[in-house]
Amino acid sequence: MKQIFLVEDDLSLIGGLSFAMKKQGYEVHVARTALEAEQLWEKGIYDLVVLDVSLPDGSGFELCRKIRQTSKVPILFLTAADEETDIIMGLDIGGDDYMTKPFKLAVLMSRIHALLRRSSNFTREDTELCSGGIRVQRLQGKVLKDGTPLELTAGEYKLLCLFMENPNIVLSPEQILSKLWDCDENYVDSNTLTVYIRRLRTKIEDDPGKPKRIVTIRRMGYKWDAKEQGN
Repeated sequence: MKQIFLVEDDLSLIGGLSFAMKKQGYEVHVARTALEAEQLWEKGIYDLVVLDVSLPDGSGFELCRKIRQTSKVPILFLTAADEETDIIMGLDIGGDDYMTKPFKLAVLMSRIHALLRRSSNFTREDTELCSGGIRVQRLQGKVLKDGTPLELTAGEYKLLCLFMENPNIVLSPEQILSKLWDCDENYVDSNTLTVYIRRLRTKIEDDPGKPKRIVTIRRMGYKWDAKEQGN
């Protein structure tokens, strides 16, 4: 039985979410404050974290940072804020998905299913990707360029893995967004994706202004050009 860690302070929302999750066969563990969440996190082993951003005694963003120090468990943010800067920050610090309140329960459950499914698939994938001098060590969550470690955000890391898993294949913005963030709603759009790609290029390209690894295919999307790199 999959273990879901729900961090939320709204009692009515807790009741509804817990009922829906249990009905789907999940076991639910609830914390209503950041302090309680930290204590429960130390004691348990969870398959997914559903995390409210605004907690009575702290921020869900800070709790996410602490979780990411020791775990790659999928994290889905719940929040009333829909500002693009908040969304990008949540994904950058390690969040895997982001839903704004109010939301449709069916959509939330679909996102939860997708995150758990993707997490299970990840454990069966190759533990290392290598192309064009870029090496991704999945088990360690590390990325190296010509042997030198790179500091990538969680969003940049996922984007890089997606490109390297699909060498020489043109991926449309819609395909990329759906693969990374299961966008049933337009809270992450093509403009946000452009920001991610630009920032990733500054870290992995020798000349970000003339990219050789992640290339733009006009009016179609982007691709990881392994042929150009001799891979």
